[in-house]
Amino acid sequence: MTLHVGIDVGGTFTDAVAIADGRAIRGKAFSTKDVTTGILDALAVLQERAGLDEDEFFARVDRFVLGNTIVTNAVDEQKYAAVGLLTTQGFRDTLRIARSARTDERDPHRMAPPPDIVQRRRIVEVAERIDAHGEVLVPLTEDAIGTAVDAVLATGAETLAVCLLWSFRNAAHEKAIGDYLDKHHPDLPYTLSSSLTPVYREYERMVTTSLDAAVKPIVASHFEQLAERLRGKGLRTRVQIMQVHGGFLSVEETGKAPISMFNSGPVGGVTGARLLGKQLGRRRVLTADMGGTSLDAAAILDEEFRLLPRAEIGGLPTSLTAVDIETIGAGGGSLAWVDGRNLLRVGPHSAGSVPGPACYGKGGTRPAVTDAALVLGLINPDYYLAGTVPLYEQQARDAVRKEVAEPLGLTEDAAAEGIYRLATSQMSNALRKITVNRGHDPREFTLVGFGGACGLFAAAIAAEAGVREVVIPRNAAVFSAYGLMHADSVFSAVQTSPWTMDQPAAALDKEFATLEERAHAWFEAEGIPGDRRELHREADMKFLGQIFEVTTSLPAGTFGEGDKDALRARFVADYEEEFGAGTAWTEAEILLVNSRVRAIGRSEAQTVEAGGDGDERHELSRRSVIEPLTGERTEIDVHRGFGALGRAEGPCLLEEPDTTVYVPTGATVELTGAGDFLLRLADR
Repeated sequence: MTLHVGIDVGGTFTDAVAIADGRAIRGKAFSTKDVTTGILDALAVLQERAGLDEDEFFARVDRFVLGNTIVTNAVDEQKYAAVGLLTTQGFRDTLRIARSARTDERDPHRMAPPPDIVQRRRIVEVAERIDAHGEVLVPLTEDAIGTAVDAVLATGAETLAVCLLWSFRNAAHEKAIGDYLDKHHPDLPYTLSSSLTPVYREYERMVTTSLDAAVKPIVASHFEQLAERLRGKGLRTRVQIMQVHGGFLSVEETGKAPISMFNSGPVGGVTGARLLGKQLGRRRVLTADMGGTSLDAAAILDEEFRLLPRAEIGGLPTSLTAVDIETIGAGGGSLAWVDGRNLLRVGPHSAGSVPGPACYGKGGTRPAVTDAALVLGLINPDYYLAGTVPLYEQQARDAVRKEVAEPLGLTEDAAAEGIYRLATSQMSNALRKITVNRGHDPREFTLVGFGGACGLFAAAIAAEAGVREVVIPRNAAVFSAYGLMHADSVFSAVQTSPWTMDQPAAALDKEFATLEERAHAWFEAEGIPGDRRELHREADMKFLGQIFEVTTSLPAGTFGEGDKDALRARFVADYEEEFGAGTAWTEAEILLVNSRVRAIGRSEAQTVEAGGDGDERHELSRRSVIEPLTGERTEIDVHRGFGALGRAEGPCLLEEPDTTVYVPTGATVELTGAGDFLLRLADR
């Protein structure tokens, strides 16, 4: 028996899944500040449930994929290493000038500058200059490098970002700085923009480079500790890390560009939902991943998730390609509070795992969304995580009463209902942003809801957003960890290489061929067999005179003169898909800005056998709850071991060991052939 293991580190829980001979083994543990302890605790749960001792368990693991929050937390909390920045003389304030416009806030007195990555005193100019054509105007000398490096290190910088003007056209000066650092400061982490993201738009390139350098020391310390602990327990396979673009890389490759780990956990859930949608024959899928601190939503169209060529990270525009995920601060641990206008608010602050919601009994006194669900009767306090974590209803009621009910003049029940409905409304807005706001009809989609808290909210979120069909995976509580194991190895190489249709096709083909050489070298370094290798050519294109680009796929194989018309037609179709029919500026010249090659090594993950647990026994009970969609208190059925029943009508609750599913009045729920829960909602 070999084991494939997926780990997803969230803000409250660390989720783990092991697949062994077609059987999924699930485990959860509280996340910890040092990350490693939470991972090891979750692995201990898997080991126990697999019936193996520690040596046997780790010896049998031949695939280990990790999605983590190390980078995401560092960016969200703006807790970086002391990063210094070397830039071209005269461009010290690029990060502060930014893109001028700060936020969508209408009141200029409330405008805020972008968050600081690098303190201004740690930004040092280098005496050098390269022009837009890659020609050297001011040569870079070793003395100039030494002076600049000494100056930035004197400010206390622990890591360096190097972003010189036009370095994506000629990287010689940045490479010279890298060589100097390797020789004179071999232990100093640094990032060169020409290696990380050799594309135009200096501000976005500088942001990306600075973020990468800022998290490098943090990531290094975490992974060194994790790798050492795992090796000590007998793990011999490589640890693979999910990336922001939807594939994974080895720890070694990830260490070269750790910023690409941002949002790596949520990406695993989107990957799993794509696979599930394909298995169910659903071509339009929405995802809702609700954990303890946030809800992450994404859209999957024709079995493909959307990639953004300029992802926003921590409120800052970057030049990274990333899976398009809409995130809001609404999860099971999101705190409810009353603001200065005497209005109820939910989030974005979270109780986390410590002290957690008030009902955890770990010192929390402020009410969270989980507390509200417990007050409404939707959660069984004696069966939370199969009874392994006790919940304290009275403490939840006390927190709801003190912090929400009394300030607003409401009963505890009414306050809890308000918390639930406001959280639901905020989460449904995330779905509208990725459907209605982009010209899609939500009624055409199936919502795949997962994460430990989503089963209680998915039907309500869908109903408010206009979605009529919901699927809750049987392994919803650890679905992102499951999805991680079904991701592919992905490597992306990009280069700014302006090209227009009146230029020779051979010039563009040469650019792609150079990028493909890097991709083939990566295939070899990762040991990916030839029959699992794929190369895809993409281009960021726009009509001449426009600001932003649309990503278009190029025809397979060598690009020749006869392929220009097909490329033009593809770009126009992609442009109108993004902005609407008839919006293409067809009389204008088309400019290809960035050439990109995506190298994919297809995975060979084990699959889980279809069907629910064969030894289930259906248990039926009744419980008094307040139905959040009607506001009425009623006695409803509670099903445990639903796989043995197969179908039911709402209102009811399905109690699983690690999640609870709420089925509202008028809805039906049935088991799919793969053992997942399919809800069909009543028309409103």
